[in-house]
Order: sequence, then C-alpha cells, then structure tokens
Amino acid sequence: MTTKLKKFLESPFVKNGIILVILFNSVLLGLETSQTVMTQFGVIIKILDVLCLAIFVIELMVKIVAYRTSFFKNGWNLFDFVIVAVSLAPNAQPFSVLRALRVFRILRVVSAAPRLRRVVEGFVTALPGMASVFLLMGIIFYIGAVIATKLFGAAFPEWFGSLARSAYSLFQIMTLESWSMGIVRPVMEVFSYAWAFFIPFIMVTTFAVVNLLVGLIVNSMQDAHQDEENRRTDAYRDEVIQRLKSIEEHLKRVQMPKDS
Repeated sequence: MTTKLKKFLESPFVKNGIILVILFNSVLLGLETSQTVMTQFGVIIKILDVLCLAIFVIELMVKIVAYRTSFFKNGWNLFDFVIVAVSLAPNAQPFSVLRALRVFRILRVVSAAPRLRRVVEGFVTALPGMASVFLLMGIIFYIGAVIATKLFGAAFPEWFGSLARSAYSLFQIMTLESWSMGIVRPVMEVFSYAWAFFIPFIMVTTFAVVNLLVGLIVNSMQDAHQDEENRRTDAYRDEVIQRLKSIEEHLKRVQMPKDS
C-alpha cells in the first residue's frame, strides 16, 4: 500500500499537478490584493483558494501515510508542512498576521521543482563558506572606514564624519551606486589623491570578494547537483541488483525440480 502511494506521489502527473495548483493559488493570492477584483469575484476567489488549500492538505496527509516517520526527516517536507499549517490559521484578529503569510505558499514551488530545490540547497550549503567571506569583508570595511574617517571626515562629515557614516558610504561605493559623481569626484576635488584609496577598495570588495561569494554559491550548486546524481545512480544500482537477485532466485526455483 505504502509503495503504491509513494509511486503515485512521485509520478510526473502528481508532481506537475501540484506545481500547477501552487502557481494557480499564487495568482489567486495576488488577485486578493485588488479591491476591484474582490468586489466582483471575491466569493469565487475565496472558494478557489480554499480548494487549493484542501489539495495541499490532502497531499500532505497522503505523504504522511506513505512515508510515515520518514516524512518528518525530510527538510522539504517539514517546510511544506509549516507553510500549509500557517495557511490553516483562523481568520480571527490575533491570527491576522499569520493569515497574511499565506503568500508563502508560493515558496512551495521551490520544494516541488527539483531544479529550484537544487539552487536553494546549493545556497544553504554555501552558507558556512559565505560566513568566512562576510567576516573578511567586515574586516576590510572596518579598515576602510577607519582610514576614510581620518582622511576625509573633517572635510566631508556627511559621508565620512563617523565610523558608521564612513562604513555606509563605503557600502554605497561597493554597490557602485552613484559612487563616482556622487562621492568620489567631490572628494577628489579637495583631496586629489583620494582615488588611490577608493579604486583599490572597489577592486577588492566589488570585484574580488563579491565574485568570491558568487563562486562559492556556484560550486555549492554543482556539488548539490552531483550529490543528487549520485543518489539517483545509487538508487538505480540498488534496483538493478535487487532485480538480478530476484531473477537468480527465480532461476534456482525453476532448476531445482530438474536436478532432483
């Protein structure tokens, strides 16, 4: 029974159907923000929203029956469970905030689509390495903010008058948002050597450290993809071995009467 339920849940028909329901429900949640649409079709939209939620609840119930305790060992299953549980919150005033979080149902498309799930898994896997990069960036920003405050703080207190203001201005420069005409060129009109500070800072933070973050995420996504391929290969290998054993046992049973 559980094997049949697992095959049913893992079939392309069910998976693609759930993705379509998620996308359809996302459109409904967007329409609920329009007063004009709700005035004309509010009843229909609410009924369809309840039907979508009922489909999600039934799907989770079937998954719990099929996978039993192993259902709660899967992080994506817990993710779906929490989102649907939040959607079931009553519409009373104390729970109005939770009801507004129904829009997070859209995130279920991440758990339902393997490619999107792989992206998220790669990002999560990259978090430990990203923490080291953020620490390095924090050190660079701290050093840069101290230098900028001492060099330019007296002449440009609105940008570099304190450590916090310098750090914020350097963050703006790192994002390349109006960094040249907005900050650097006015500073260079007073301090002609200012380029010797800002250009290396941009090169280190924007082009080196940020690209390092991107590289970590890409590598983690590749590792996640490789792990998924390895799991598929192992599952296929185990299935082939199991079939070979079944064939071998069947041949032994067929040959036994002949030998006797």
